[in-house]
Amino acid sequence: MSKLESCFKNQIPVFLAPMAGVTDAPFRKIVAKFGVTAVVSEMVSSEALTRNSQKTFQRLAINDGNILNSMQILGDDPGRMAESAAINEQLGADVVDINMGCPVRKIVSNNTGSALMKDELLAEKIVRRVVDAVKIPVTVKMRLGWDNENINFLSLAQRCEAAGARMIAVHCRTKSQMYSGTADWQKISALRGCLKIPYLCNGDIKSLADAKKALEMSRASGIMIGRGALGRPWLPNQIVNGLNGKTIPEEPIIEQQLDIIMKHFDLTCEFYGIEHGMRMFRKHFCWYSAGLSGASKFRETINHSDNISFIKQYVQDFYKNHFKDILEEQ
Repeated sequence: MSKLESCFKNQIPVFLAPMAGVTDAPFRKIVAKFGVTAVVSEMVSSEALTRNSQKTFQRLAINDGNILNSMQILGDDPGRMAESAAINEQLGADVVDINMGCPVRKIVSNNTGSALMKDELLAEKIVRRVVDAVKIPVTVKMRLGWDNENINFLSLAQRCEAAGARMIAVHCRTKSQMYSGTADWQKISALRGCLKIPYLCNGDIKSLADAKKALEMSRASGIMIGRGALGRPWLPNQIVNGLNGKTIPEEPIIEQQLDIIMKHFDLTCEFYGIEHGMRMFRKHFCWYSAGLSGASKFRETINHSDNISFIKQYVQDFYKNHFKDILEEQ
């Protein structure tokens, strides 16, 4: 039994979705420490990987532990995709995931990401070549289709399965929707009975209640959480416990959140180097502080500072003041 297959044995799995510029090694490590079934890397260009891009290889850092590590590759050339999959396998990936869902203009303009949904024959060829190139499982992430007039997730998923894919994840929006509107969980319930392999429901899952409703409506085998985990790396663990009848960990109190943020910040600066790490982490400071009083000024101050000592002290003061306010209210 592969590590992927074991994810579905007597449990409902929760995967951390691939998010460009977000699910880097430090973020995956933080989420994994809380607990989750699997983490998926941000997408990696197959062309850049096969050309030995150092920046691209940096994205392939594998997390230690018992969770499943999936590396997502992007491209439209079957040969390069197969070669990049083999590289990921050699580096220790448990699964290779093929990106057929990214809706960003610069991605689809290169005939990659969700643009592959418009060419099912090419998409199927890519899956087949990648499957033949590795021994580890191959999965595919897609959308509902290109737009409302071209909803083809069902036929594409069947082609991917026939080509050897072992799991499908569907973001329940079209490419044209980007991230607007509401994810249509009900739509992908059509996959139940049409596929022998498991499929995951993705999109707009921001709480345990959302996850339960998404599972019910989609009839999926599991859940994939993306933007809901931004600023809340503990959420996937709460959901996986809740879905499987286990004790649901409480939301970290503000003092605990400070500890989480600083550990995440230190990991990021260590991974990228201080200068680049500080810039990379600005978006995380924004997500972590969302909803807190004074968050707007906090974000503005952080975004205009390149002094790591100042940033660390400022973050400490900001969160400790909130913790003090909560104690005074009690």
